[in-house]
Amino acid sequence: MRLSFRLLVFMMALLGCVVALAVPMPRGKEKEHEGKAVDSGSFGVFQNGHRVGTETFSIYETGGGSVIHSEFKTENTPPDVQTSEMELNSKGEIRRYEWKELSPGSAHYTVLPNGEFLNQKWSAGAGDKEHEKPYLLPASTSILDDYFFVHREVLAWKFLGMVCKQDKGQLQCPLKERTLFGTMDPHQQSSASLSAEFLGREKVSLKSGPQDLIKLELKNDAGTWQLWLDDQFKVMRMSIVGENTIVDRE
Repeated sequence: MRLSFRLLVFMMALLGCVVALAVPMPRGKEKEHEGKAVDSGSFGVFQNGHRVGTETFSIYETGGGSVIHSEFKTENTPPDVQTSEMELNSKGEIRRYEWKELSPGSAHYTVLPNGEFLNQKWSAGAGDKEHEKPYLLPASTSILDDYFFVHREVLAWKFLGMVCKQDKGQLQCPLKERTLFGTMDPHQQSSASLSAEFLGREKVSLKSGPQDLIKLELKNDAGTWQLWLDDQFKVMRMSIVGENTIVDRE
């Protein structure tokens, strides 16, 4: 499996292994489209075979790190709509995270570093009093917010960049060795440890036909996720084990 150099650089940058290999873009240009596109698309979310929502996302590499933007819509009429934007520095640390509810309400929250740790502020709607909660979590914590599945792709890249090596153009990953990450779910105002494991490769039937994909497993006390990635390290499918929930790239 040949490793995409651009994605390898991005994954390593998330871990702080590379400071900056790309020439920084002019400030005005970066603001216009947030940097160089790394991945974009949408995930369809299905429960018991029925579509329940769609996430549209984009990931950009910038001169100072990366930006992950996402919008999630349910299949309700009218739909529930929410957005998130995560800014990471060149070490993969949280610079800023913001979530907004666009419909039916207007709740919002932000997560920002406050010294060595993270701090969350939120309100339930326009005019509502702002609340605040500090966390004894470092900025290197991975955010896995509810309904934003692209966050798991970013964590998968961190994991692959940490445990895998490139040998003669081939990606080599240790089998069945669990790596621990600290994670935060701002929606639930909670944190947890999560283990990630490389399970090898598996042939999976997708809408486009059968594909031989990289298989990873993410596990914490809340449940087990399995992820399948193609050779460009893009997540093609996710599954919550035992919950009949499938997330497919479209």
